[in-house]
Amino acid sequence: MSRKSVKKCSAVPANSMITTDFGRVDYHDTYLIYQTTDKRAEEISKELMQLPDWVNVLFFIRNRIAGLFGLKTDRNTRKDDTFFSLIENREDEIVMGEDDKHLNFRASVLKDKANGTVSLTTVVHYNNLWGRVYFFPVKPFHKIIMKTLLKRYLRKI
Repeated sequence: MSRKSVKKCSAVPANSMITTDFGRVDYHDTYLIYQTTDKRAEEISKELMQLPDWVNVLFFIRNRIAGLFGLKTDRNTRKDDTFFSLIENREDEIVMGEDDKHLNFRASVLKDKANGTVSLTTVVHYNNLWGRVYFFPVKPFHKIIMKTLLKRYLRKI
């Protein structure tokens, strides 16, 4: 694997806190890049989460549709400049997420100094059939967005 490429991993990193107190995981993905840095995970996360305009358009559309079904939208979930609620914030990992009536999710940015990697992990728990139905069309976009965020981060450094 090239040092400037994104790698998909088959498992959640063993040293991640993302599943702590989360419950059953119905879906997960992890993408990583090789990057040694002295930055805290929170700083890396802020750089990663500078979304491209096309992703903001997708979120706008998602929020319009989700609001019709009574789901949380960024209008009622954003706090200050954060995109998701903060769950855990340590030097090497930040975990964010939301719980809603259809599904719960967590997203983690983990800096692994020992391996010289930065990983972006998502875990999802479906609360009901609607969670599974909701995530089905979202999943392909989710995968593209995760890889795009890491590739953009690599270009900036």
